[in-house]
Amino acid sequence: MLGYRFSEYKANPNQEPFERLFKIFQELLLYTSGNVEEALAWMTELDKVYHFTSPDYGIGDFIRDLEEKGYIRRNAHGQGGFRPTAKMEISLRQKSLEEVFGNLKKAKSGQHNTTLIGRGDEFTADVKPYEFGDALENLAVTNSLRNAYINHGLDDFQLTQDDLEVYETYYQSQMSSVLMIDISHSMILYGEDRITPAKKVALALAEFIQTRYPKDTLDIIVFGDDAWPIQLKDVPYLEVGPYHTNTVAGLELAIDILRRRRNPNKQIFMITDGKPTCLKIGKNYYKNAFGLDRKIVNRCLNLAVRCRKLEIPITTFMIARDPYLVRFVEAFTQANNGKAFYATLQGLGSFVLENYKRRKKL
Repeated sequence: MLGYRFSEYKANPNQEPFERLFKIFQELLLYTSGNVEEALAWMTELDKVYHFTSPDYGIGDFIRDLEEKGYIRRNAHGQGGFRPTAKMEISLRQKSLEEVFGNLKKAKSGQHNTTLIGRGDEFTADVKPYEFGDALENLAVTNSLRNAYINHGLDDFQLTQDDLEVYETYYQSQMSSVLMIDISHSMILYGEDRITPAKKVALALAEFIQTRYPKDTLDIIVFGDDAWPIQLKDVPYLEVGPYHTNTVAGLELAIDILRRRRNPNKQIFMITDGKPTCLKIGKNYYKNAFGLDRKIVNRCLNLAVRCRKLEIPITTFMIARDPYLVRFVEAFTQANNGKAFYATLQGLGSFVLENYKRRKKL
């Protein structure tokens, strides 16, 4: 596991043995791109050094509990070994949300407040007379009953349309986002694992949107020599390939996805650690990994301008300090009128979250 660093393990005495080992296993499962056998093998080796099992509860007990609790399943047709289940994939998203976004709690849908009052999801303190078409779930019950009492008295009590009042609500904006993840070879180069933090951000952002803003959409795409969309369930198994960085292909795919989304609020997040080095022209690839290639960069800048005209801001998160990357991103951000950040691997998730929330308030 070149590039992975482990600190001294300190057990939490208040945790059950399974829960203690489960957190370690989840982390290793992301590192190994969903390979259960490899993750368990590393747990066994690490246990020899850090002693996080006990004579009463060993790795074998943990494997049995993983299977019985529905987190792993034996491979079919006598192939041997295990594979993660959907329950495990959900747990990885929840863990990533907790780890990356800290103390956020599940809340009601549609909390991206605007300054517009109208039909919406979020109550204000104000009420107004009921009008045809207003949602009855917004009925101000106390006010309506008081009006009925004043207008008709107790002896002839009745509740008419003229008595009804409803709460004003803020109109809630919807957002369509595309998260672009660089899977070029440099994402694991020089002994530094950059792809695992990117996967955690994707899982956490997806869980955050699904639990807090279920009306919003999030599409995830990866880009190397080419670009393609991936399903949320595939994120834990994502691996870096022997690819160059075809930023153009990623942007073109992101634009195509967002053009099919009907709501007007759209944005692109791009996580990358390298300058663009590849184009696909017809069936052939044009590649240049040495410096900034004008042919490649100009195509990227043209797409940045196109997104600006389509009112699609692009926020770029640089997770490396390559001077060529910085120079490219500066020009790219200016062309799009977007934003760019140098984000450490540890702080990447917080950067993405804060920019998501800030964009929603515009």
